[in-house]
Amino acid sequence: MKALRFSRKEARYAAAMVAARLRPGSGASVGPLDLVDDDAPDLPGEDWHRVWPRLTGICGSDLSTIDGHASRYFEDYVSFPFVPGHEIVGDMADGRRVVIEPVLGHAARGFPLPFEGAAPADGNDYRHLTCGHLEPGIQTGFCESTGGGWATEFVAHDSQLHDVPDWMSDELAVTIEPVAGGVHAALRANVEDGASVAVIGAGAMGLSTVAALRHFTDPRSIMIGAKYPVQRSLADEFGADIVVAPSELGRVVRRSSGSFMIGSRLSGGADVVIDAVGSEASIAEAIGLCRPRGRVVMLGMPGVVSVDLTALWHRETELVGTYTYGTETLRDGRVTTSFELAMELAGKVPFDKMVSATYPLDRYTDALEHAANAGARGAAKIAFDLRDEKRRGLPDS
Repeated sequence: MKALRFSRKEARYAAAMVAARLRPGSGASVGPLDLVDDDAPDLPGEDWHRVWPRLTGICGSDLSTIDGHASRYFEDYVSFPFVPGHEIVGDMADGRRVVIEPVLGHAARGFPLPFEGAAPADGNDYRHLTCGHLEPGIQTGFCESTGGGWATEFVAHDSQLHDVPDWMSDELAVTIEPVAGGVHAALRANVEDGASVAVIGAGAMGLSTVAALRHFTDPRSIMIGAKYPVQRSLADEFGADIVVAPSELGRVVRRSSGSFMIGSRLSGGADVVIDAVGSEASIAEAIGLCRPRGRVVMLGMPGVVSVDLTALWHRETELVGTYTYGTETLRDGRVTTSFELAMELAGKVPFDKMVSATYPLDRYTDALEHAANAGARGAAKIAFDLRDEKRRGLPDS
């Protein structure tokens, strides 16, 4: 099996952190990520299957890990060495083409479900993520036992598999995981009919959230700050009402809400603000753009940040985290899952347009640098293409 393996090597992790400050994505060339030939992971049980990836995306959490920016919070939820990659469309030995719901939930770890029909990410206690018959790991791509999508082979549990319909291209299928995250964020935002929503960040997650807001909620206005032309074009196509440069988002929120300026701050703001970046600056901006008693939704993965929370306290702003996906209840009472809604949404929105470039595994340094600088290089989503790799054990089609 050919794989990109991330090891616990503190000196190289520190080197990646330094290199990435100079050039985002350059941590791949000096950090603890190596291209190796290794044995494929063993099947942990009878409900597990081998999967041979076709395309595997590169997401923001992957880049944070490779560039040494990820929070140490997750160290106890990860086992080393691991193979990254959780945005996956791949083949199974029985001929099925599947996308992976990467969270290693109760079923995958041999525990009873928290409730009947629970999705892998559901539950109110995360102890199962660190025990059972698997090594610790929040998801496929962060667990030594399962491997991940940045390899020619890995293993997945029944509960993680979603069949891909024949009409769906690989390029569209590889976006289902981030789209499911956008769906979950849009529904966690609890947007009331006629509300105004501002989105900070027009990467794959911000764009997916815009599409989910447009199709599964009924806001008065969706506003987004998009820095690059490709982001502005996709935001408009995916359903945003107002697309502006990031520096102009405050102005359009002020106009939309009829707010005054009190010093450098808005007197009011948007009903809901979704931060799809997760940086110190974006969190502060999200709080500042949200009206008193409004809601800020943190979708982008934050690291260790320093933010003045006085405005959050004074304006009684609700701060909501949104991580991965789960069971969803729509306004019409329908109960389903983020992944099922993402598959449904993919039939209406051309998410495959986000996939801007693909690379073979052996060009991983180029791929990761491209992904880290995607917007500036006219791209939205970068993926590894393993369709031409030798997939040991996969039956001939």
